[in-house]
Amino acid sequence: MCDDAVIRRFAGTFVLLSLALAVVDSRWWLAFTAFVGLNLLQSSFTKFCPLERVLGRFGLAGCRPR
Repeated sequence: MCDDAVIRRFAGTFVLLSLALAVVDSRWWLAFTAFVGLNLLQSSFTKFCPLERVLGRFGLAGCRPR
């Protein structure tokens, strides 16, 4: 399980990066923004976050594998 701040940092970084890429490269990057938002929404209901599992497997500080 990861600290909530870690998940928020990754989500915020992904959203800002995809918005910048949508402005510079292609509007299709907004689909990635929507994916991040939908994942955050579903994880608030189900308590399952795929990013949390990935970070735990890589041994990121503050995260542990389940």
